[in-house]
Amino acid sequence: MSVKALEEKTESEASSRDFQSLEDKIYRTIELLKAAREAKTHAERDLTRLRQQIKERDEETDELRSELVTLRKEREEVRTRVEKMLKQIDTLTSAESGA
Repeated sequence: MSVKALEEKTESEASSRDFQSLEDKIYRTIELLKAAREAKTHAERDLTRLRQQIKERDEETDELRSELVTLRKEREEVRTRVEKMLKQIDTLTSAESGA
């Protein structure tokens, strides 16, 4: 073989290796892109689920706040009624003691 033929063969082999390397990089990039898209899909699904959970928790919190306000009002009404009854009992017992 001539030197020129050997040089062409070496260049051809180098070119083939370069092409193979480039092809491998492209396939790895494709796999990375697939994985990234799948991760994005999972993240979006999780985000949607979490937003729904937050919405439900907010609704529950609003309901509990409303219930708390109602219970506090009821407690104040009961306290007022009990105080009124205690005053009446004091009045009755004072009247009996003074009689």
